[in-house]
Amino acid sequence: MGWAGSGALIAWHDVEEGREAEYLDWHSHEHMKERLAIPGFLQGRRYSVVGSGPQFLILYRVMNPDVFTSQTYLERLNHPSDWTQRVMPALRNMNRSLCRVAASSGFGAGGCLQTIRFSPELGREAHLRGALTSEAQSLTHQRGVCAAHLLIADQDRSKASTRETALRTGPDAVANWVLLVEGYDEAVVAQDRSGLLEQSGAGPDIIGDFYRMDHICF
Repeated sequence: MGWAGSGALIAWHDVEEGREAEYLDWHSHEHMKERLAIPGFLQGRRYSVVGSGPQFLILYRVMNPDVFTSQTYLERLNHPSDWTQRVMPALRNMNRSLCRVAASSGFGAGGCLQTIRFSPELGREAHLRGALTSEAQSLTHQRGVCAAHLLIADQDRSKASTRETALRTGPDAVANWVLLVEGYDEAVVAQDRSGLLEQSGAGPDIIGDFYRMDHICF
């Protein structure tokens, strides 16, 4: 079945120390509800890190990447609520990436998720994409894994300036390619897959982080 929709917003970030409770309250009780009221937004998720890495991971499924340039979405980004204006400056080290779903396999959402950020080596993009499409299909047959997805970020759309981005303390970073592996067995989901990626055509700068789900909203 794979991923519903052909677009995704994925964001990694930290929160200013001492403001975590306020952030969680805002994200669950306003932000996800607000985003899912926008036409084309299908699902929102929030995760907390296990071990080292960015403190929180946010993931939205959307019908297609054009949702990110829709009038309704941009209107919301440029007219943040009072609560959003108070919370946004507390976010740190933001990586916000607007993506198309290049490959997806599996069914459902797992309680744990590994995110792997990387870039393809020049000239090996097609081979890497093919290898990871096959790997996503293979992973979903493994014990402990329920789904795997390959996301490719749109750099220009991700870097567009809005009133909301201006509230954050510094420019957002943007990922390039992202492999998501989700499931119910933490040890299996968290396995190191950097060797496979390098063999298939990924560059050496590979960042893997592991998360547990906090909240999922439809």
